[in-house]
Amino acid sequence: MEAEKYLKYIVQEIHSTVFATVDSKGRPVTCAIDIMDYDESGLYLLTARGKHFYDRLKANENIAFTAMKGEDTLSCVAVSVQGKVKEIGPSRLPDLFEKNPYMAQIYPSESSRQALTVFKIYEGTGEWFDLSKKPVERASFAFGGAAGVKSGYFVTDRCTGCKRCVSQCPQNCIDIRGGTAVICQEHCLHCGNCFEICPVKAVERR
Repeated sequence: MEAEKYLKYIVQEIHSTVFATVDSKGRPVTCAIDIMDYDESGLYLLTARGKHFYDRLKANENIAFTAMKGEDTLSCVAVSVQGKVKEIGPSRLPDLFEKNPYMAQIYPSESSRQALTVFKIYEGTGEWFDLSKKPVERASFAFGGAAGVKSGYFVTDRCTGCKRCVSQCPQNCIDIRGGTAVICQEHCLHCGNCFEICPVKAVERR
């Protein structure tokens, strides 16, 4: 999927996230935050200027959140994002209230909305993990000009084709047909079994 499709999924299919910021002492703080809209360049949320959450966003633009959907672990889709936010002000509030009508029950009048402001996650990288698929499905994405980062385990040219890693892979996502091992990244758990069992240290973690 393209990045925008992941952003759409976060807003329309999951919506409520566990959001992480840091306080004035550098300690992590989590809170439940609804992601209320998206476009091709990022994600949008709102908060009130009187909240500590607002203070943390203004003091440090770096954020992270995780969102999950599913009835249990084996039906779960999880999306995690790390990025940067900026305050864009109240101009998008009418649009966000229209798209999220439940907000009118929390802030029922125009006067009660005076302290609200909108933030945009304007840059970020993300990780998609779907345990409902067999084998599991994993992907990474980036938006807002952020550089994508390859992570996980990769087999180097030191591989001798011994197949020990194949025997230990819980998702059967290592292809040895070419004589040396290749990890199918879109199905990898990042468990590290291949890394630990390789006798010639051909597997690297990035």
